[in-house]
Amino acid sequence: MKIVKFGGSSVANAANILRCINIVKNKKSPVIVVVSALGGVTDLLQLAANQASKKEEAYHENYEVIAHRHLDIVRELIPVNQQAGILSNVLRKLNELETLLQGVFYLGELSLQTKDVILSFGERLSSFLIGEVLIAQGENCCSVNCRELIKTNNRFGKAAVNFDVTNTIIRQYFAKNNCDYYIVPGFVAESEDKFITTLGRGGSDYTAAIIAAALDLEEVEIWTDVSGIYTANPKMVKQAQVIENINFQEAMELSHFGAKVLYPSALEPILPKNITMLIKNTFDPEAKGSVVSNKAHNEGCNPIRGISNIDKIALLTLEGLGMVGVVGIARRLFEVLSHNEINVIFITQASSEHSICFAISEGEAVKAERLINEVFQFEIQQGKVKPIAVEFDLSIVAIVGDKIKGHQGLSGKMLSVLGRNNVNICAIAQGASERNISVVISHKDVKKALNTLHEAFFEEAVVQLNLFVMGVGNVGGKFLEQIEHQYAYLKNNLKINVRVVGMANSKKMFFNEEGIDLTDYKDDLASGVPVSQEAFLEQIKVLNMRNSVFVDNTANTEVAMTYASYLRNSIAVVTCNKVACSSDYAYYKLLRDLSRKYNAPFLYETNVGAGLPIIDTLKNLVASGDRVKEIQAVLSGSLNFIFNNFDGKLPFDQIVHQAQVEGYTEPNPKIDLSGIDVLRKLLILMRESGYVVEEKDIAVDSFLPEACLKAETVEEFYQSMKDNAAHFEALYNKAQEQEARLKFVATYKDGSAKVGLQFIGKEHPFYNLEGKDNIVLFFTDRYQEQPLLIKGAGAGAAVTASGIFADVIRIGNKLN
Repeated sequence: MKIVKFGGSSVANAANILRCINIVKNKKSPVIVVVSALGGVTDLLQLAANQASKKEEAYHENYEVIAHRHLDIVRELIPVNQQAGILSNVLRKLNELETLLQGVFYLGELSLQTKDVILSFGERLSSFLIGEVLIAQGENCCSVNCRELIKTNNRFGKAAVNFDVTNTIIRQYFAKNNCDYYIVPGFVAESEDKFITTLGRGGSDYTAAIIAAALDLEEVEIWTDVSGIYTANPKMVKQAQVIENINFQEAMELSHFGAKVLYPSALEPILPKNITMLIKNTFDPEAKGSVVSNKAHNEGCNPIRGISNIDKIALLTLEGLGMVGVVGIARRLFEVLSHNEINVIFITQASSEHSICFAISEGEAVKAERLINEVFQFEIQQGKVKPIAVEFDLSIVAIVGDKIKGHQGLSGKMLSVLGRNNVNICAIAQGASERNISVVISHKDVKKALNTLHEAFFEEAVVQLNLFVMGVGNVGGKFLEQIEHQYAYLKNNLKINVRVVGMANSKKMFFNEEGIDLTDYKDDLASGVPVSQEAFLEQIKVLNMRNSVFVDNTANTEVAMTYASYLRNSIAVVTCNKVACSSDYAYYKLLRDLSRKYNAPFLYETNVGAGLPIIDTLKNLVASGDRVKEIQAVLSGSLNFIFNNFDGKLPFDQIVHQAQVEGYTEPNPKIDLSGIDVLRKLLILMRESGYVVEEKDIAVDSFLPEACLKAETVEEFYQSMKDNAAHFEALYNKAQEQEARLKFVATYKDGSAKVGLQFIGKEHPFYNLEGKDNIVLFFTDRYQEQPLLIKGAGAGAAVTASGIFADVIRIGNKLN
């Protein structure tokens, strides 16, 4: 004999019911089929009853929906010539239901007993219909009145089963009846004095388990809309995997902590008899599903078997000095909750005895607050205990595994990965069984927490980085090209999965939580919404994704001033924008401090030298205890390109225009030629060397005529360079006379810093610096006679983009 149970989604409509019947008919008879109400009907019954009790006429509408759904199934699945009697039977039951709802409406009262009768109609109707469909198909089918099988007490809403009586009745019934298919309504039972009762949440699963245990069957099958028990909620964690084998204790823990596919009550009857439970997918019957049994999993398996969560939780805290050393405080607290049938889900107490913290369902929090304050009224008046503190909008997240107790460091890893992603933990507890570690967190962080933990405990050491890119023009466009090109390499070789989730230009922003397709991102961005810095940050906060990285490819001051907000939300910042690190020292220091405080990387390697490892090398020098005493550098690839190509054959303004067209200068080349860009870079290097310095502390020896410096637009700047062509030609001629080359140099020595144009002789390392190359010489305590030299391409969109990309990879490697 086999027993199968179909959940509400499995019997939600005519097509689904036929799927279930096909599954049943493929099994060797006899088969006991336990069915839930049609999907959503129990909720409609509950709603209609509540509306009727409040004298809301809307209950009629919900009743009509219930009636039409059942009548439609008769018309769809039963041959026309057989419908009359069945429709009559269904209408009789529906009329009974309508009469009950009318009675509730007239009385304005809904007792638990009446509510049980109303809710029972879901399973009673669905089981009758499925039985009639099988009979219409010519099958030997019996419709079982479950009220005659399962006997309970009079605790309406969640009746307790009398197993001695029930087991005897079940055995006798199936011994004397001979059918191929037995259709049993789940959830519904009967008290010994003949009143309808219900078995509470998961009642249909419980019904199947009760029958399986009474008949000593080997297995009970639970058919639902998912392919088994998952390592996490697959609706929230896309990478969740089916757990093919799990033991009863682990399954019990997961079900307690919100795994909706399984209910603890369903395990209680079968656990002592070692009856296996198989969870299968009605919509994918060939999938293996999950087997729940007494078998322990292999020694080499992951000690964490699943991650689960309970939402709509309130956290209550009772604290006060008057609790320390006082016997009976906990008894009084939990006694009042027990007497009022308030279930405690989570408990933790500090060893100081100064406070007790516990979690309950959010819907019971107000009632619990009132009751507890009444019990401790005297202590509260005396100031020995504070009024109970209540926090709402919380969730519990738990990692579950039978072998947690045998593995060190799991709780540390759990807390570490949550903390790294700015998931604040309100409370933590580990049960005495050591099968779970539970934390209370804000509900808004649940999805991020589940994905973060799943990545840490279940996925193949692949870190997912979620990028939010500001600026997709010259540098930004190259950056996105590089990500697309290197995506497979990063995932396969570095175990980093890089996704661009959001992007923006100066006009629009676009987000896709599943990742933006970089082959046609321009079309997506064009269809986006108007951008603002506040809106862009707010959307990132709303998405609240793990390992979030804000990438700034602009030179915009407004964008740079938002970095602190990102870091405060534990969002890493990668930027080529020099404004932030070269602004007031206080802001630079604030960003560094926030990065450490919120464990959010702040990387800006491309601020100096584009893709060259200048800042990283300098940081390592300082961290190892070395001290920078002198800096000599050519830090502008654009200026080096310009002066290397300024050979007297073309006017200076045309060389500058060529550099701008090839992407070596800022959109306004005046920023480069005025020396401001080089000044900012030297300022950053000095700060990274440990010096507290402001922009005003660096002298600028400009080679531009006064008229060029006063130009307010790009057009005016170019015109001014044309007007002063003789000035630039004179600079070139002077260099030729001295057998020197023009280089714009940044220097720091003995507390003095300056930037300006210099005539560099043949003996100097800067003389042979070609193209757009940068060069930096660091003279330190360790590098006194021969400086540490870094040289290479220091400008260009592709080079800068590669430097930004390298910073992103650094973040991924750090998380791996």
